[in-house]
Amino acid sequence: MLERSLRAVWHPCTQMKHHETLPLVPISRAEGVWLYDLEGRRILDAIGSWWVNLLGHGNPRINAALRRQLDSLEHVMLAGFTHAPAVELSERLAKLAPRGLGHCFFASDGASAVEIALKMSYQYWKNAGRSAKTEFVTLSNSYHGETLGALSVTDIPLYRDTYAPLLRASAQVPSPDWRLAAPGETPREYARRCAKALEEHFERHAPGTAALIVEPLVQCAGGMAMYDAEYLRRARELCDRFEVHLIADEIAVGFGRTGTLFACEQAGITPDFLCLSKGLTGGYLPLSVVLATDRVYGAFYDDKLERGFLHSHSYSGNPLACRAALAVLDILEEEKVLERNRNTAAILNRRAQGLRSHRRVAHFRNTGMIWAFDLKDARPGFARDFHRSALEAGVLLRPLGATVYWMPPYVIGEVEIDFLLSAVTRLLDVASR
Repeated sequence: MLERSLRAVWHPCTQMKHHETLPLVPISRAEGVWLYDLEGRRILDAIGSWWVNLLGHGNPRINAALRRQLDSLEHVMLAGFTHAPAVELSERLAKLAPRGLGHCFFASDGASAVEIALKMSYQYWKNAGRSAKTEFVTLSNSYHGETLGALSVTDIPLYRDTYAPLLRASAQVPSPDWRLAAPGETPREYARRCAKALEEHFERHAPGTAALIVEPLVQCAGGMAMYDAEYLRRARELCDRFEVHLIADEIAVGFGRTGTLFACEQAGITPDFLCLSKGLTGGYLPLSVVLATDRVYGAFYDDKLERGFLHSHSYSGNPLACRAALAVLDILEEEKVLERNRNTAAILNRRAQGLRSHRRVAHFRNTGMIWAFDLKDARPGFARDFHRSALEAGVLLRPLGATVYWMPPYVIGEVEIDFLLSAVTRLLDVASR
């Protein structure tokens, strides 16, 4: 199977030539936090299969919900038609999301959700007679996806530079990443300083700016950069004052990853657009959604077709994906998962004290169910070598440059926590020799 996969499958975010020396891992099944290869060897899925798996592989409640949905409706186009799973999911999300986000537009993945939010913001201002507002602002070192629109508001050279001639320009403002604070400056003080820089940018450029897009509380692909919620509060105030939309990209951090159902809750704000995906279906099926306010929705509601939002995906609001998402929401609520997560995080943080003080570890950090640290004096090729060594130790980890992180499924238990921390510590000890 490995040779066939190398011939036939072009794998994502991968230099295929590297697989001449780093073999693909064939997975035959998965259960809970564990992946199993063809020989039955198990690997701890410490990154939730690229941050999508919230409730464990093979969750029986999600499985059952999908089987029931298969018996009635697998798919129908959402243009001119509707169905119960899409309606129910839209209503549930509107109740759970920050107040005022009452309209759901469905797509298939996170980058598509970002594209939708950018296009909606642009067209809102055009429909409102303010067509000069066409530009977007993002945080330095931000990541919002790899389609051309999403890549235009991404600030990671590895992904962006190759396609730079194809991209629209966007503006970057300082990231409130607390690792960048001055000596003696608290994360909150640094967040306020970064918000001041945003204010200065708006003072010069707000007339031509459509929206600010941010990853609330954690800039994930940018190295798990964590910051104080004060920045979101200040950003919301500034967007209101300067008449700029606020887009919250919670694709990676939504559904409890930061400790609350949505990261924006910790700042007490409502964005103009909320982008969701990844954990939305518990890692089962592709689905994304953009929630928008009444004010945004109203700018498109008109007799003229061209004033409508003419954007579509063939599988928008797929019934199976929506049913999986509804099952995820049921489990989060009925099994009090976020409350359980707080206990899990406390246990892991206590048991990670030795790792926190390891001589090669800098900036050990945690937000909700996300942990990260930076390796001091990381050598070239560290990320690939650490990934390979971790797999040999039975753990799936994919460092971001010199940043090691984990975002495990919420069902991780104490035995698995000890296994993870022990493996990471052993790998660091080897790397230190």
